[in-house]
Amino acid sequence: MPPITITQLGSWISGNGLKRDYVSWNDISANVKLAAISGEDQLFPVHNGFDWKAIDKSLNNTSSKNKRPAGAAASTISQQTAKNVFLFQGEGVLRYMRKPPEAVYTKLIEWIWGKRRILEVYLNTSEMGKGIFGIEAAAQQYFHKHAKDLSRNEAAEIIACLPNPEIYAVKPISRFVAWKSRWILRQMNNMQSDKNVIALINKK
Repeated sequence: MPPITITQLGSWISGNGLKRDYVSWNDISANVKLAAISGEDQLFPVHNGFDWKAIDKSLNNTSSKNKRPAGAAASTISQQTAKNVFLFQGEGVLRYMRKPPEAVYTKLIEWIWGKRRILEVYLNTSEMGKGIFGIEAAAQQYFHKHAKDLSRNEAAEIIACLPNPEIYAVKPISRFVAWKSRWILRQMNNMQSDKNVIALINKK
């Protein structure tokens, strides 16, 4: 795991603090892995780093009033991991500056790391609350337990905050997280029998 990322450093400098505790693949509940795939990137086990259909929808959605449907994020888990670990956050001009190197890093980690490692790093480096990075720190902060012990409901609630963890609170639970976590739970029920998802989640 990276000793510190640009996003984590920015959180600390801005006064949001920095809570993190990296854990290994086997110390993360299967519920969390399933929730992340179900809520963030349902094609993660089989795509090459990019969800071209979602990207096309995002590019064609020119109206700022149109809200993207839940689970239809153009950025895959692989892209988000590349951004979280190697690059920087930000919208507008910063977003367009970031996209070319993000694409390069996404392909590199797909080739070199593989899906299991990407998901492990993603779950350890993603911001999951203001100044809270990684699933272990989030599990301790919100539910006073280890990431390996999180239930389906708890995993879904944490993953539900990912679109904007500084706004969508897990505890006390915000309206968005309450709604999105229920949606994620339904997706988990649908995805749990998918052979590609099963193979990835159970990978040692």
